[in-house]
Parts: sequence; structure tokens; C-alpha cells
Amino acid sequence: MATPAVPVVERAEDEHRYEILVDGELAGFTEYLDRDEQRVFYHTEVGDAFAGQGLAARLVEQALTDVRRAGKRVVPVCPYVASFLRKHEEFADIADPVTPDVRHWLRQALR
Repeated sequence: MATPAVPVVERAEDEHRYEILVDGELAGFTEYLDRDEQRVFYHTEVGDAFAGQGLAARLVEQALTDVRRAGKRVVPVCPYVASFLRKHEEFADIADPVTPDVRHWLRQALR
């Protein structure tokens, strides 16, 4: 019987995202843009073939841990990241609110 693969989370800096890989295959990602000391997360996605395995939670948890290590703050524009933060108070100290100013900045940056 094959051993289940351990998912690996990596930051793909050139792509502005964190990726989760299973057996070397891209299973999902969470995208961000940096705004000064804030890392603004705006989209998280896990492929259908990998759904229901808890990969999104593992991905976001490790991404937020990396943000903390880098001394940055998190702005959860992405609904999944916002939901994760509501359930995981251990990251409340690095979370900033999503403001109209942040939303406007993000729209401009993504053009």
C-alpha cells in the first residue's frame, strides 16, 4: 500500500502566491499582493481533484505563519482567508481589517 503524500506548501514569489503541492503536483494556491507591511490575500483555490482533504486550511495556515515570520500583517480580502482567520484566533494579532482603501488599492493593482 502506498504511503499518502505529505502536502508541501511553498511561496512562489514571482507568482505572488503560496502553492500547495501533493506528490509534486499543484493542488491549490492562495494569491496575494504586498502593500507596504501588509500582505493582501485576495484569492484561494484548490483543484477539484484535491477537494475535501483539508488542503486549503493547511495552505492558508502555513501562508499566515510565513507572513508572521516575515514581520508582515494580513489583510483577508479573500473570503476563505477571512473565514480561516475567524476560526483561528492565534492569527488575530497579525490581521488587519479590509477597508475601502485596501479594496480600491487592490482593484488598481490587479488591472
